[in-house]
Amino acid sequence: MPYRVYVNMDPSPEFGAPGSTAASGNDGAPTGSPAADAVLAVTTLGAGVVKRSTRLADGRDLVYYDDPGTALGPQRSVDARILDPRPETATMRQDVLTGDWITFATKRQTRVMMPSADADPLAPQSATNPSEVPSRYDVAVFENRSPSFGPALAAAVGTAPEAADPPRGLDDLETLGLGRTRTSVGRCEVVCFSPEHSGSFGTQSVTRARTVIEAWADRTAALSALPGIEQVFPFENRGEAIGVTLPHPHGQIYAYPYVTPRTQRLRESIARAGDDLFARILDAEQGSERVVLQGEHWTAFVPFAARWPLEVQLLPHRHVPDFAALDDAERDELAPLYLRLLRGVDALYDSPTPYIAAWHQAPVHVGRDTIRMRLELTSPRRAADKLKFLAGSEAAMSAWTAEILPEDAAARLRDAIASVPEPAEETR
Repeated sequence: MPYRVYVNMDPSPEFGAPGSTAASGNDGAPTGSPAADAVLAVTTLGAGVVKRSTRLADGRDLVYYDDPGTALGPQRSVDARILDPRPETATMRQDVLTGDWITFATKRQTRVMMPSADADPLAPQSATNPSEVPSRYDVAVFENRSPSFGPALAAAVGTAPEAADPPRGLDDLETLGLGRTRTSVGRCEVVCFSPEHSGSFGTQSVTRARTVIEAWADRTAALSALPGIEQVFPFENRGEAIGVTLPHPHGQIYAYPYVTPRTQRLRESIARAGDDLFARILDAEQGSERVVLQGEHWTAFVPFAARWPLEVQLLPHRHVPDFAALDDAERDELAPLYLRLLRGVDALYDSPTPYIAAWHQAPVHVGRDTIRMRLELTSPRRAADKLKFLAGSEAAMSAWTAEILPEDAAARLRDAIASVPEPAEETR
C-alpha cells in the first residue's frame, strides 16, 4: 500500500503541557515502515510511567504510556498511512418519555469484527498490518476511529472541530420536548493494555496494571478538561458473550456530553439518603459476609441487592470522585488487588468468564463531593454452560429477579480468589 508521512502539529491539549518536552527518533519502527520520526510531547507521570503524546495520520490523538524500566526506546514512528477523513459527528435524540439521550452513530456498523492476529488493528504496525498503533508499545491510548461521541466538541480544541449544535449545559439537556436533537459531542478512546493479540486486563502483570491505572487517571483528567464533557467512563468488555468485537486485551473510555442516566438516579438516591451514603454502604458491607477481598485502601464485595449472577463492587475507603484524585498508595494497592479479583473470577469455571468491568466516576461538574468512584464488575454467567439473559421483566420494566443469593455468590468467589496465587511483578 502507498505511504505518506503525516504529522499534524496543530495545538492540542496533549502538546505544550507544563513539564513536557519534545523528542523524536525512529527507534522501534516496524520492518517495512518509513524511516520517519513522530514528534512527541513527553511527560513523566506517577510510578515512573512516561507519557508520549503524538497524532495518527488523520489527526486523532495517540498517547503511549511506557512501563517503568521499559525495554522500549524513547522514539516512536510516524503513522504513515493514508486514511479516509474522519466521520461526521453523530446526532443524539431525546426520548421524551424518559429524558434519556440516544446517540445515532451509524458509522459503527462497519467496524472490524474478531480479526485474526495478522490483521489485529490494535497490534503494533508491521509491513503487512497497517494497524492503528505505529510502534511497539507497553500501553497505548488513541481516539476511536468509529466513535459514538465526537470528534466534534462544544468548542474547537486541537484537531477537534466545534460542533454545529452542541448541548448548551445541563439545564438544556434536562429540558423535555418532542423532536429535540443535539450534536453528540464528546470523545471515545481505546486503551490497549498490551501489544499481545489475546488476553484481558486480568492477564497483565502488576507493573502493567499499574501503568494502565496511571493512564486511566491521566486520561480522566485530560478528558474532563475538554469543552462540553460532563462525565468520563473507563470500562472493559471481556468475552464474545458480552459483545466484544476484538480479542486484543483492551478497554475503552467514553467522555459523555451529559450525566448518564445511572448516575442521575444515583444523585437522586443520595439526595434522599444523605451525602454520606457511600461511607455508610462501605461500613455495612465491611461487616457482612459479602466481602470477597480487602486491602488497606480498597474493599471488594458482592452488593446486598446484586442483580447479576456475578456482581462485585470495589470501593476506595476514602471519598475519591475519580481516578485522577487517587493518591499513589491507592493506585499502588489497586493494581495487584484488582488483578487478584479478576483472576479469581476466572477461577470460578474451567473457561474464562465474560464480564463488564465498569469504572463509575463522579460527573465533571456536579456531585463530586458525594459520588464516590467505584468498580462495578458484572457477568451474565450463572453456571459453566449457562448465561442469564434479560427477558421481559428485566429488559422492559427494569424489574429484576435474581437466582443466586449474594452471600452464596460471595462465598464461591472468595474460595476462587483464595485458589489463585498473588499477582507477580513483571520481570525484565
